[in-house]
Amino acid sequence: MILHWPFANYYNAWRELEKLYEEGKLRAIGVSNFEPGQLVDLIAYNRIVPAIDQIETNLYCQRAEERKWLDKKNVAHMAYAPLGQGNRNEMFSEPEVTALAEKYQKSTTQILLRFLTQKGIIVIPRSTKPEHIRENFDIFDFILTEDELSKLTALDQKTALIGNPNNPELVEMSLTW
Repeated sequence: MILHWPFANYYNAWRELEKLYEEGKLRAIGVSNFEPGQLVDLIAYNRIVPAIDQIETNLYCQRAEERKWLDKKNVAHMAYAPLGQGNRNEMFSEPEVTALAEKYQKSTTQILLRFLTQKGIIVIPRSTKPEHIRENFDIFDFILTEDELSKLTALDQKTALIGNPNNPELVEMSLTW
């Protein structure tokens, strides 16, 4: 089970998840949208380290600094929105991405997902179409070179495309859900 946002009284919410985990009612507990400072703070004042932090991660929002902290605290990095907001962004038409798609005879989606998984990031692409789900899984029969990874890494804009938990308007909206 995942504590979705670091808002309101998330310490109490986390402690309730810890109780459920210790009672054997949950197999794992984690967080979502926690920035490194929030994660370190949560870990310092609670008994159980989150198994996972699910944060927006994609070609334009690669979260390199966050990954360092997640690795240091042994927290798995799960990428939601690994393709951004679908076709509403330019990552699918980046020349580096399209060239790799042609080279490996893969879709640009597959290149973007492979890029993240090859960095050790768990991806959860959203799809309801069986053909897209199959395509999303078909990314383990090729390996990007270090040079290719570097070129894709250079495209990082360090900008969340969907939701930035440091944005007061997003926080306000989330508190009313």
